[in-house]
Amino acid sequence: MNTSDEPPPAETQRMAALTLWARQNLSRLIYFLLGASNRIRLPTPSVLPIAGAVVGLYSGLAAGIFSNLIGVMSGITFSAAELAATLKPQRLRTLMESLASARWHLEYAMVGVPLALGALLLARVIDPGGPRDEVKRRLRLLALLTLGALSLYYPLVGLAAVNAVFGHAHNLASAIPHLPWWLMLLAPTVGGLAVGRLLRDRPETHGHGLPEVVRAVKSGANVVPADRGLLKLIASAITIGSGGSAGREGPIVYGGAAFASSVGRVLGFSRKELSILLACGAGAGISASFNAPIAGAVFAMEIILREFELRVFSPIILASVAGTLVSRGVLDEAPLLNRVNYELVSGSEVFAYAALGIGCGLISFAFVKLLHGVEHFFHGGMGGKLSPWLGRKPLPVRAALGGLCTGVLVFLSPTVWGSGNDYINLAAAGQLPFFFLVTACVLKLVATALTIGSGGSGGTFFPAALIGAMAGGAFGTLVHYFFPHATGPSGAYAIVGMGGAVAALTRGPLTGMMMLYELSGSHELILPLMVTCTIASAVCHFLTERTAPKVQSDEDLLAATHVRALMTEVPAVPAGTPLRALTDQLLTSEAGTLPVLDTEGNLYGTVQVEQLREVWRDESMYPLLVASDMARKLPALAPDSDLAHALQVMDQEDVDALPVAPVLGLSPGGLITRAAVRRFLFAQHARAHSTGNYPVTPSEAAH
Repeated sequence: MNTSDEPPPAETQRMAALTLWARQNLSRLIYFLLGASNRIRLPTPSVLPIAGAVVGLYSGLAAGIFSNLIGVMSGITFSAAELAATLKPQRLRTLMESLASARWHLEYAMVGVPLALGALLLARVIDPGGPRDEVKRRLRLLALLTLGALSLYYPLVGLAAVNAVFGHAHNLASAIPHLPWWLMLLAPTVGGLAVGRLLRDRPETHGHGLPEVVRAVKSGANVVPADRGLLKLIASAITIGSGGSAGREGPIVYGGAAFASSVGRVLGFSRKELSILLACGAGAGISASFNAPIAGAVFAMEIILREFELRVFSPIILASVAGTLVSRGVLDEAPLLNRVNYELVSGSEVFAYAALGIGCGLISFAFVKLLHGVEHFFHGGMGGKLSPWLGRKPLPVRAALGGLCTGVLVFLSPTVWGSGNDYINLAAAGQLPFFFLVTACVLKLVATALTIGSGGSGGTFFPAALIGAMAGGAFGTLVHYFFPHATGPSGAYAIVGMGGAVAALTRGPLTGMMMLYELSGSHELILPLMVTCTIASAVCHFLTERTAPKVQSDEDLLAATHVRALMTEVPAVPAGTPLRALTDQLLTSEAGTLPVLDTEGNLYGTVQVEQLREVWRDESMYPLLVASDMARKLPALAPDSDLAHALQVMDQEDVDALPVAPVLGLSPGGLITRAAVRRFLFAQHARAHSTGNYPVTPSEAAH
């Protein structure tokens, strides 16, 4: 009789069999998961939303860095003479309280770190070889960028807490009246001198950011250098923090797009996907600057891409959400506008808002013209003695003179100093008198033109919003005075005027509507916003097009130029060309692309050097493949077709080169490349600039 505690032999055998079965099935499951991971290809459309979210994180960080740089400069400007007072024990206690109450959002690290580490682990598990190498590289880069964003976020939150105590960017309306007169003149002058010295050797960084991004996307280049983005952020922080009249959004849009351009090119995105990623960076910058994610997404699609296709929605929306979440930690979570409940008093009030739209369109047009005129004047392009004299002076001197003029205008209206956003809430609440509103509208317009036109750095988006708020408030004061029972208070017109000016300057009515609808939080203002923004945008667009110099646009130039003028004569490769010989020809070709014939001798398509990436390491594939196996079927262009049609086909096929069919007895065949078209347009622009007949000035607000 077995009296021990050991289980009977039959039960032991069953447990051993169950354990063996579990181990075998677990091994099969692990091998299955490893095999599935190795089969992952992650096509670019599936990676693009993730890349958009990562770009959004860094756009939010850029907004935080930029805001804190402005806070540092503003703190230096206002507190240079009070340094001893800022170090008193009570101020240090306030600093500790600010750090304790900062929005650290530790859940970001709790979510982001495991996801990034999981992506790194997955990249390590995937076997190398073929397209899997690209997957591993993309996963690794996106994971490292996520960890980098988290490592920047928390120090930036601490810096924001410090700036909340020692900086003065949050209460300019109360601090400016106590500035000594000499500091009002000296600070913008020294700031302009510093910015001019910083940008003296980098003329390509001049302007306010948005037009450069729009042109990069429109031209198809999609290249915004990252070093220029950082330089523009620093220069704009100096300009705004020292009292120059400029906006924050332009440099952040440029910085976000510059980062997106670098990431997209490293990830190997196509031209179209790269343009979407640039829009992600720009839209996330707007979302972070204004704490308005919907407006940022609409801005990216309406202003940057000019399209509302389904494939662009997910990356842009994720980028805007990520940028806003980050900015709410490193900036103020409160909305830009204090929530005020206004409503449409009567149906006849729509006519008043229509008149406001006309006024906003006229003011925005005057703003653009004055900005271009001041720029032309400081560059020596006007007659007389002063303009040529200024044109001969170096950029630091010109920017310092512009800053000095801006400092003089601060004596007449404090809204000139910096971005002036504190006064928007006062106008929205109806707390500013009529004369102050009119004076602020005119002087802010002139001061911004002087600051940026003389060589300062900053955006025009936010100054236009302030100008529109002042103009709308003044218009609302008059309308309410004459029709008190049929119209709302002046604050409603200030909010709607702000949207109208933004819509007119950018020629994006949806952006103006959604931004002010989101910032105000008032459902009742959507109808006035729709009326004012649409009319203002149409008026400014009509006046700009009517007064623009009659020069040949890029579209006209492309439509008037035949493909044969730019095509490269390249003999087509026979279909049976071995892979080894094909590789040698591709590597020595100028464009890295060759036209390929089919088995019947007809033009079939092209083969690109990038297509060798999957097979060039595998020597066993060389005897098995020929040119027809590697070629991609593409439509062939006729030599007498125009360049506009060629670019349209390239966009449809998402390629950078197309074959050109030969015409027997008339012309040989060859290739037309996007790079050749780009060089052609650049040469035409350079020729137009040399004669002074250029269609777009350096600080054009829209395209």
